Amino acid sequence: MFEALADRLEGAWKKLRGQDKISEANIQEALREVRRALLEADANLQVVKDFVADVQTRALGAEVIAGVNPGQQFIKIVYDELVAVMGDTNVPLAQADTPPTIVLMAGLQGTGKTTATAKLALHLRKLDRSTLLVATDVYRPAAIDQLVTLGKQIDVPVFELGKDANPVEIARQGVEKAKADGIDTVIIDTAGRLQIDESMMAELAQIKEAVQPHEVLLVVDAMTGQEAANLTRTFHEQIGITGAILTKMDGDTRGGAALSVRRISGQPIKFIGVGEKVEALQPFYPDRMASRILGMGDVLTLVEKAQEEVDIAEAEKLQEKILTAKFDFTDFVKQLRLMKNMGSLAGIMKLIPGMGNKISDEQLQQGEAQLKRTEAMINSMTMAERKDPDLLAGSPSRRKRIARGSGYSLEDVSKLVSDFQKMRTLMQQMGQGNFPGMGGMGMPGMGDMGGMFGGAPTGGYGNMSPPGWRGYQAPMASKKKKKKEKKKKGFGSL
Repeated sequence: MFEALADRLEGAWKKLRGQDKISEANIQEALREVRRALLEADANLQVVKDFVADVQTRALGAEVIAGVNPGQQFIKIVYDELVAVMGDTNVPLAQADTPPTIVLMAGLQGTGKTTATAKLALHLRKLDRSTLLVATDVYRPAAIDQLVTLGKQIDVPVFELGKDANPVEIARQGVEKAKADGIDTVIIDTAGRLQIDESMMAELAQIKEAVQPHEVLLVVDAMTGQEAANLTRTFHEQIGITGAILTKMDGDTRGGAALSVRRISGQPIKFIGVGEKVEALQPFYPDRMASRILGMGDVLTLVEKAQEEVDIAEAEKLQEKILTAKFDFTDFVKQLRLMKNMGSLAGIMKLIPGMGNKISDEQLQQGEAQLKRTEAMINSMTMAERKDPDLLAGSPSRRKRIARGSGYSLEDVSKLVSDFQKMRTLMQQMGQGNFPGMGGMGMPGMGDMGGMFGGAPTGGYGNMSPPGWRGYQAPMASKKKKKKEKKKKGFGSL
């Protein structure tokens, strides 16, 4: 998401390169690029006009900071305005003083409302909040079955009375059931329509009146662009919503919805859907989203993803293995699978500052393919070979067998083994506080990931190293520092 918007904004910064200060003359062309970028992202026209005017006012009135060039200063101003437009801070989900907290889900058909309902339930379960899902969509074929299936998948109970019951009565009884069972949160999935109509709004109003929800969340398809903001405003005026969930943010969305919803509707975006999997729901943080839009990455979200997947005890064991050069292919596969659980390679790279706009889609596809190739070759090894890579280094016959079993060439397997041995040695040296030159170092089975570590890449991802890393060689650590490093506990290779 936001690639086109980020590329356009990059063009705006270029207009100010070589300038010694921001002036009314040199800022006009940069502002035109910003305006074009936002309009192409399908942001609301009035939002774009207000945004550009606010940026111009702040830029012309900005104090010149020593050591900061006009381009950098302009980026900071645009970042601050993006955060302001999207809502300044994250607005968390309400929590009632007396349980249960009641959340009413609304939206048009096809926006992913039922899936978003299950995603929200899983999100709350991770926060140790017990949840009951209530199925009131008696109109769409299989809507109730879909919610029941999703509930089983995430181990959350679903309350339903079948297709012939009144939706208002289903909602009311569902809340009573939650009260009786001591459930913390009730999430009510309501019926959607292909378009807004009177009967839909009337039914929503009746359900809201019957259960008195603490949250009314509108699920909006981010791919509808500025129409998403208008839809949010209409629902708020007629029903009274407390926030929005933007779905399909991982698709071909141009970003206009995220930029427009808060300013046009007056209601905050509380969550965003970033994939089809039921785990793919994230709280919406305006500052983090602004960083992604400007190609600055999103380290906090990356850390949170890692914390969800990493077992600290396992990480400490892994660190000990690295320090003693006992890191094996079994451990390597665990790391690959952990990365998969965190999301796609493209999604992870775009959260790393400086990486988002440095890697082409083709390079990312190559990386994904090579990860699969690596896993296939490791899966063709015996348990003994995985635990002792030296067995493969000295046995061409073993490597031939693995090549046949995985469907790849002997050269591919030999390179995997060779790269793994080099990486294991390097990781041991780094774990002991010794940082040798890392040029040309490749990850096993990934072509040559030298660009990742500071060397000149010859394949795989290509040049992925941030500016200033290439050819870097860290100084040798002192003996005292080495002892400290050995005592440290952390996330190991993460």
